[in-house]
Amino acid sequence: MGANTSSPSRRFSLNYLRSRKPYTPGFESEISPYKACPLIVEMKKKNQWKSRFNALKDTNKLVVIKFTAKWCGPCKSLEPKLEELASKYTDVEFVKIDVDVLKSVWKEYNLHALPTVVFMKRGQEVDRVVGLKLDEIEGKLHKYAYSF
Repeated sequence: MGANTSSPSRRFSLNYLRSRKPYTPGFESEISPYKACPLIVEMKKKNQWKSRFNALKDTNKLVVIKFTAKWCGPCKSLEPKLEELASKYTDVEFVKIDVDVLKSVWKEYNLHALPTVVFMKRGQEVDRVVGLKLDEIEGKLHKYAYSF
């Protein structure tokens, strides 16, 4: 009594189950164009960025571009705040560009520091915020989302 009475095949299946990785509900496919938030579109290729830019430059829609990098600590701190703003300002287009992936876009906007948030309307830059200045980003977002 008290000895392990289960069959060897049963023990194997339990070990197998224990060795499996646990389910992670936040898993997202690498194919998806969205990363952290479906309201912030991450651009992964230059032609994807150019087609999105060309589609929006003739509209009156505000485009907020967050330039970021995986290694940038302040960029990671800015992410939850931008997600919150994206859910609040649903009529604004939020775009995320990793400068290590799209270096040419980084150079095109003449950026020197991260994070940088660029505000654009009708294909023209109207303002930018360099650094982790949450109040300034929200203020400019409110200002440009409801102007022009």
